[in-house]
Amino acid sequence: MSRRRTLGRKKKIALAVTAVAVAGSGAFALAATSNAANVQNASNSTVCQGLATALGNNESFIAGQKAAPDAQSAARIANREAVIAQIKVQQEASGCQVGESVQAGGAAQPGGAAQAGGSAQDPQASQPAGNATATTAPAGNTGNTSGQQVCKGSTVTLSGEAGAPAASSNQFPAGTRLKVTNLDNNKSTTVTVTSVSGSCALLNNAAFEQVREPGKFLIRRAVIEKVG
Repeated sequence: MSRRRTLGRKKKIALAVTAVAVAGSGAFALAATSNAANVQNASNSTVCQGLATALGNNESFIAGQKAAPDAQSAARIANREAVIAQIKVQQEASGCQVGESVQAGGAAQPGGAAQAGGSAQDPQASQPAGNATATTAPAGNTGNTSGQQVCKGSTVTLSGEAGAPAASSNQFPAGTRLKVTNLDNNKSTTVTVTSVSGSCALLNNAAFEQVREPGKFLIRRAVIEKVG
């Protein structure tokens, strides 16, 4: 009689452990499903679109360097790979699809894990930008320094590069002065192009910080002017 009671208790304990394990598995599955549902992308988030565009611009730059390499291509590619790795960190922190990129003039492309970075310093991007200034202009006005408006309709995002305020461009050579105005907050910055990118005007971190709206990585309503 005593032996039967002991076996009964053991069976009850085993059943209880099994039930807890099953419940835990179900909760984990629900949590994983919920986390996947919360991931945003370029189609439903302005922040994610800005980061995806920055990633796509850097990938396009790397592809261009590989297609037509020169003596500095290896250093530039290593720099942009480090930038891409940082952008992917920002994507993850912002709840965006990590590795998603938007190629210039194309659709969003899914990506994979972050790449290992290289040198975080681009030989060209490290050159002085020269008297970069940020101004706040009245609505409808792009400030006192006006020039030829270029790249109408273009959006502006950031490259993820450090250093003094500067820009890169696929249309203007190094040394060109560009003024970028964010019409959503009427802030402007005038910077020097120091390197090549996949868009009309791609601002580095310092320049983008001068004209950005808090929490946004894309300027949809931008005026880009060539001032020198």
